[in-house]
Amino acid sequence: MKNNKDSAQHTPKELMHELQSLVSEAQSMMGDSVTEHSHDAVNRLRERFGAVQDRFSEIYQDTRKKVVAGAKYTDHAIRENPYQAVAVALGVGVLVGVVIGRRSSR
Repeated sequence: MKNNKDSAQHTPKELMHELQSLVSEAQSMMGDSVTEHSHDAVNRLRERFGAVQDRFSEIYQDTRKKVVAGAKYTDHAIRENPYQAVAVALGVGVLVGVVIGRRSSR
């Protein structure tokens, strides 16, 4: 069921929309009377739900890898340039303090 091309083309918003449509289909099926086709419909819903769940899992794993890589890069950059990192942090802190100070004085 995993299709890397499919997961790369879908945004999280599109996946959420697909999940919502699955839920609405399931609710409409539950409201309808039980027919001979309900077993097939339930199986199709399970397959679609599994595909969406796989895509969400892939997006989560990709995002997690990117966040970890970014954190490692930041850690490496700070360790290579500790004084510059402290200076940048101090500058950002001063700017944030000035902005907050101006907002609270109004």
